[in-house]
Amino acid sequence: MLTRTDSYDRLYDTFAWDIPARFNMGVDVCDKNAARDADAPALIVTSAEGDLVTYSFGALRALSNQAANMFQAQGLTRGDRVAVLLPQSVEAALTHVAAWKAGLISVPLFTLFGEDALNFRLADSGTAAVVTDMANYPKVAALAGALPDLSRVYVIDAGRDSDTVGGDGFTDFWGALGRASDAFQPVDTAADDPGLIIYTSGTTGNPKGALHAHRCLLGHLPGVEMFHNFLGQPGDLMWTPADWAWIGGLMNTLMCAWHHGVPVVAHRARKYDPEEALALMARLGVRNTFMPPTALRLMSKLPPPRGRHALNLRSVASAGEPVGAELLQWGRDALGLTINEFYGQTECNVVVATCAEIMDAKSGSMGRPAPGHAVDVIDGDGNVLPPGHEGDLACRAPDPVMLLEYWNNPAATQANLRNGWWRMGDTGYRDDEGYLWFVGRGDDVITSAGYRIGPGEIEDCLSRHPAVQLAAVIGVPDPIRTEAVKAFIVLMPGFAGGAATEQDIRDFVKTRLSSHEYPRQIEFVDRLPMTATGKIKRKDLRDAERAKIGHA
Repeated sequence: MLTRTDSYDRLYDTFAWDIPARFNMGVDVCDKNAARDADAPALIVTSAEGDLVTYSFGALRALSNQAANMFQAQGLTRGDRVAVLLPQSVEAALTHVAAWKAGLISVPLFTLFGEDALNFRLADSGTAAVVTDMANYPKVAALAGALPDLSRVYVIDAGRDSDTVGGDGFTDFWGALGRASDAFQPVDTAADDPGLIIYTSGTTGNPKGALHAHRCLLGHLPGVEMFHNFLGQPGDLMWTPADWAWIGGLMNTLMCAWHHGVPVVAHRARKYDPEEALALMARLGVRNTFMPPTALRLMSKLPPPRGRHALNLRSVASAGEPVGAELLQWGRDALGLTINEFYGQTECNVVVATCAEIMDAKSGSMGRPAPGHAVDVIDGDGNVLPPGHEGDLACRAPDPVMLLEYWNNPAATQANLRNGWWRMGDTGYRDDEGYLWFVGRGDDVITSAGYRIGPGEIEDCLSRHPAVQLAAVIGVPDPIRTEAVKAFIVLMPGFAGGAATEQDIRDFVKTRLSSHEYPRQIEFVDRLPMTATGKIKRKDLRDAERAKIGHA
């Protein structure tokens, strides 16, 4: 845990990693706290009716022990993958903890994924078991026959409507849990043993699975402690609207809070509503939150939180896109605090951060390297560049928070390394005071409403639509989302562009991938810019879009 000092420089210079040889994330975030105080609150779960259910660390220890025994009784063995296809919930949280305690590898999945997106991730990871709910079970059931590694699907509310979901095609999660013992000896794992696969967006083709070790939790802590102004203070209570399928929701928020024994609120609306978010935080007395700039921007359009919506926030963290001077000032005026920015990626997360208590916030800057992380700007050969020079943002390897490798993709892992540096995929520069500044994506990934979206998977989906001959996808400026997904489409002979075709194509992507990936803008074109080898030149499309804006 970081010790509060009088300056960032002192904190950074005196920090030293303490990574034990043997470490298990499940034991650390749950059993450790239960041993200290079994009655301490761990998770506050909200319902659609507004009811609250609180789970203590002792209760979570017992439930996760039962789940670990349940997985072992079903034949899952060390290293097998367990996918979690659930919204924020006690079942999602305890499944991750149980998987880690049993030596399994958890795979968080977004509930809004369609069948295509799920099929690739389940097949690529070789997932052996899925934990889901009735709302998402039909998507998994439709794919099960094509997934030879998938041996068990657990449905958390199966008993309510079990006759309609395929008889023996699933296991009732709570029923099986209730038959398992709540005594379990956690598997002895090394800090470098794999525990988690999170899929990241790909710029060409399918997404890549970032395989993380148990140590990645410890690697997250310095940055998280910084941007939450030394997390773990008395009265801290955490919530994020970010889905726990993403590393920012699962690790930055839930698991890092639990490492410190800080209780977490589980509430995930199907669609983010800033008024609902304000009311929730006011009602429960949330003290710490992580919100993407888009969520904060929408909230800033509302009247300042007063009266019954008065907040008691101690720290607000934001990342995914620059916060900007206007939003930074709104935070000070309306929330009474400085929004702390941070930077990272699925593969190497939370390596740059700000902390209002020990450093100045520079509008537009991501902050400075978090203690324990060496982050700088390099050229194409991996040489560190002087201040003010643009280059690749990179983190020195090895690093506790860095992925072990891309799952089943060693070539991609090696391609991201340069002279001992892990390239973050973004360009930026460092100023004379050591602050890092984001300039742009070093590849074609689209940043929209806090999501990082790879165009390759969308283009692949579009190509399967009967009206689409060729498709290219880029991000275009959007006042709320930072970028919106735009598709340029060459139609097949016999098909005509128009509103009906556009909507059909949007729905095609939305139902197969996800609602955050479908193209909000579509332009039908006669041809796409191509290289001599037949690759689409997305940069030319982006340049043309910028030129349109410049002449508007």
